[in-house]
Amino acid sequence: MKMPAIKKGIFVIPSLFTCGNMTFGILSIFASGEGQFIRAAWFLIGALACDILDGRIARMTKTSSEFGMQLDSLSDLVSFGVAPSVMMYMLVLNSMGRIGIAIAVLFVLCSALRLARFNVLAQSGEVQKHFIGLPTPASAGVIISFVLSYELLGPEEYALNFKTIPVLMTLIPTFFTVMPIVIVALSFLMVSNIPYISFKRLKLTRVKTIQLFAVLIVLILLILVYPQNIFFIVFSVYAASGLLIYLPRFFFRKRKKEVEEKNARS
Repeated sequence: MKMPAIKKGIFVIPSLFTCGNMTFGILSIFASGEGQFIRAAWFLIGALACDILDGRIARMTKTSSEFGMQLDSLSDLVSFGVAPSVMMYMLVLNSMGRIGIAIAVLFVLCSALRLARFNVLAQSGEVQKHFIGLPTPASAGVIISFVLSYELLGPEEYALNFKTIPVLMTLIPTFFTVMPIVIVALSFLMVSNIPYISFKRLKLTRVKTIQLFAVLIVLILLILVYPQNIFFIVFSVYAASGLLIYLPRFFFRKRKKEVEEKNARS
């Protein structure tokens, strides 16, 4: 039985956005090779938009498939693994010699491992309430948004103005200095077992929906006024949120276990 033409079209649409994701990633690599880091970062913003849309469209049209999942992972590896790594190597890491190369390769390898684990968990059929490890697009988002904020320290036309948050901008040079450490930390967070909030599984009551809508309105307004800086803050806070939530729970469970073992011996 032949598939209706409309149904075929619906299946193609998510894959077109996924291919758009990969295309933006490749264009970003080319831009980084030419030293056009701002253009490279904006290409990756386009890749992030495509990555969000392909999944949403696939779920809305009920056209999720094994093929789509594999293509999405390959696109994510290019756009959120290889492209940010190349961008950071050309901008920051190339002055560090072999150590810089090792850090860049580490980020790509951890991205690949993170995506492979995600596919295995997805195929297992087990419903995950949280992401296990920092999602690859979020990890890349920290790097992308850093480059966009670093842009504002450039020539005079990028000097502090109404589109920047002065307090944050004074810290950006420090972030540049520690970016190799940040990249290593992001790499290990991707392959860690630290849970991160999955907004796909977030269940909202009517009251929470209204609250979330209000927060989104404020966030959108802030992005319109301080686009680069807000992107950097949002991605950085999300990357740090896993540790901030996980570590207190880890030490609490460890302390509880020690108390229980002590009570069992006494």
